Parts: sequence; structure tokens; C-alpha cells
Amino acid sequence: AMAGGLEPDLAALRREMSGPAALSVLIALLAVAVTFLIWRFVQGRRSSRKAVLLLGLCDAGKTLLFARLLSGRYRDTQTSITDSSATYRVSRDKSTSVTLIDLPGHESLRLQFLERFKAAARAIVFVVDSVAFQQEVKDVAEFLYQVLVDGTILKNAPALLIACNKQDVTMAKSAKLIQQQLEKELNTLRVTRSAAPTSLDSSGGPAQLGKKGKDFDFSQLPMKVEFVECSARGSKGEEGDADLEGLEKWLVKVA
Repeated sequence: AMAGGLEPDLAALRREMSGPAALSVLIALLAVAVTFLIWRFVQGRRSSRKAVLLLGLCDAGKTLLFARLLSGRYRDTQTSITDSSATYRVSRDKSTSVTLIDLPGHESLRLQFLERFKAAARAIVFVVDSVAFQQEVKDVAEFLYQVLVDGTILKNAPALLIACNKQDVTMAKSAKLIQQQLEKELNTLRVTRSAAPTSLDSSGGPAQLGKKGKDFDFSQLPMKVEFVECSARGSKGEEGDADLEGLEKWLVKVA
């Protein structure tokens, strides 16, 4: 008797579930499933990129910075003609690591080495000589521009740190001034290069640096950009410690 009394309600529920409501539920479930699969795919691609590239002009201090991060000790360096790589453990319990790769800064080598390693980059540390910056600003901006309009880097959007090195020297320029000058120079390069782009974005069209119709600033890029002041040499020279606290904190964050 009880079953017979519930039969009309059950029949109504079956009709409801076979109508528009069921379709809506099915679409919602499919949307959740697709979103989850996309998230897993993106996370998988990101986790496969474990490299932190050290870029910059010659004599910016990349190789000494590389050595200091790995051993903490000072060492004499010379201009690199090939890459150097090593595992860098970033957490206190040493369970998290990235691969640091120091790339040559010589004009004839830097782009070919960037081409080799860019797809593996989880993050990029672009090292700037804060003392020579005023004389080198155009060259620094030129190299940084080539990095920022690269199609692979635009697509993967690795975190970017501008490491303003050699802050132990009195004449070193501040991170704020370096940022302002780089934005100005990159904006000029964008205007002069727009007629003849050398890179393609992921859609196959010319890469666009920043937002069209607006003066360039780093917040317009697809990746997060930060600036830190540091000193691979340190205020006490060869006998003292490096000042890399800001860089080390950033490495923990992006690992």
C-alpha cells in the first residue's frame, strides 16, 4: 500500500530527471569535469618545468650569484661561454628543489642558450649590474625585450625576477630607478620594433609587448614580475656573506 502511494511521486521524479533539469545537471557535471582536467593538465605542465634560468649581460654577476646560492662561498669568476647547472634546494627541510641554470651573457651566445632552455623555465632571474646600469641600460633593455617577446616565454609565463646586483657599491642604482628606466626603454623599443617584429606569439601573430595604446609597464605582462636589490659579492667582499635574502625568499615562493 505504501509503495502504491509513492508510485505517483516516483513517476513524477522520473519524468523530472528525464527532462531539462537532468540536462542541466549533466552539463554542470561535464563542466566541472572539464575544468578539473584542464587544471590537472596545466599543473602537470608547470611541474615539469623545474628550471630557474639566470640571464643577463656579461659581468652582471650571474656566475658569482650562482656560486653563492649553491655554496654560500665567494669565488673568482670569468666570462661564461657555456651553461652551468645544479640542483638548488630551496626549503629548510631540503625537500623542495629547482634546477639553477646559469646562461652565458655574451651577445653572440645568450639567445642560442635561451632557445635551448626556455621551454623548461619555471622562473627567470634577470641579473642587472646596478653600478654600470646607466651606461648599459639600452643593452639591458634590448636583451630583456628579446626575452619578453619570445613566443614560448609568453605562453608559459614563468615568474620573472629582476635582480639588481652589486648593491654593495655606493654608486649602485636602486631597484625603483632601474624599473622606471627599463619601462621607459622597453616602451621605446616596442614602438621602434612594432613595424618589424621578430617573434611570434602562441596564436602565430606578431608578439605584442604590453598593452596597445598604453605606455609599457611590467604589470601588463602575462607573468608576475618582481624587483629585488642584492649583492653576490656582499658588503664585506670575499670574506663576507652575500646579500641574497630577497632572491632566496623569491626562489622559495616560485619553487
